[in-house]
Amino acid sequence: MKGTVKWFNRTKGYGFVQSEDGKEFFVHNTGLAEGTFIRDNDEVSFDVVETERGKQAKNVVLLKKASEKAEE
Repeated sequence: MKGTVKWFNRTKGYGFVQSEDGKEFFVHNTGLAEGTFIRDNDEVSFDVVETERGKQAKNVVLLKKASEKAEE
């Protein structure tokens, strides 16, 4: 699934991503692919998994930085 980082707090280690269909998913830093760092408005791909606290984004991979999207 593809989407956009709605917000991500690197200090706290969590945030939310919004899928292309408008649904929001919690993301924790443990759900980021190894070596991946995300910021607000970055374009990402991710898997959705069901947890005891609801659906979460896992295996989050950066596709395009927000700063690169602004240059288009």
